[in-house]
Amino acid sequence: MAVLLCSCGEYQRVQKSNDLDYKFEYAKRAYEQKKYVQAATILQDCVTMFKGTAKAEESLYLLGMSHYENKDYQSAGAFLKSYYTRYPKGKYAESARFFCGYGYYHDSPEPQLDQSGTIKAIEELQAFLDFFPRSDKVSIAQNAIFELQDKLTLKQLQNAQLYYNLGNYMGNNYESCVIVARNAIKDYPYSKYKEELEMLILKARYQEAHMSIEERKAERYREVIDEYYSFINNYPDSPSRSEADNIFKIAQKYVKD
Repeated sequence: MAVLLCSCGEYQRVQKSNDLDYKFEYAKRAYEQKKYVQAATILQDCVTMFKGTAKAEESLYLLGMSHYENKDYQSAGAFLKSYYTRYPKGKYAESARFFCGYGYYHDSPEPQLDQSGTIKAIEELQAFLDFFPRSDKVSIAQNAIFELQDKLTLKQLQNAQLYYNLGNYMGNNYESCVIVARNAIKDYPYSKYKEELEMLILKARYQEAHMSIEERKAERYREVIDEYYSFINNYPDSPSRSEADNIFKIAQKYVKD
């Protein structure tokens, strides 16, 4: 209890002190002791007062990292980006770029929500890879980017599925389903959701053909057959193979050799 009271007392004295060096040394010690809220609070004052001095660079970096360690990734990103913008060749530039992007990665929202934060994370991590291609954190950044891209692909898959479920309600939503799914495959060709997207395209083309007027059925079922061959060539052992085969058998009945 005495140690705790002493520590709290010192923190209050530091807050009131006008000695910037004392504040800075306390902030660094607090950071090392994982007292990130205290460190960030003191460093905020230091960053303002240290501008143009030798300690400006380190104080700004530590402020960003204090917010990062405290899981305030938006504030961390803002300060770390400010750091590498001011000091592009600074001592902590590599680390600042990485943790700026990796913080946004941790803060990326669920797929059903707005994905602007996910896009920001990808951009920051890709910039890190461009600037530091030999960093020991390259594989971490790459895996994070793949995961974030999968999240964006999943959102597109959900959108395409929504169009598919709407069917012909107030228009040809099957065509919209195909367009969204194709764009997702084009944008993220290595996504783990690619197979699901291609199967959804096949199903959408089948429904489109099935509900067409007689004069257009043959033409649209040919498109179904083309999509079928594309799908089984890419995924011959797919769990959806039997469903795809059934679609193909129906399509064949409407297409003459």
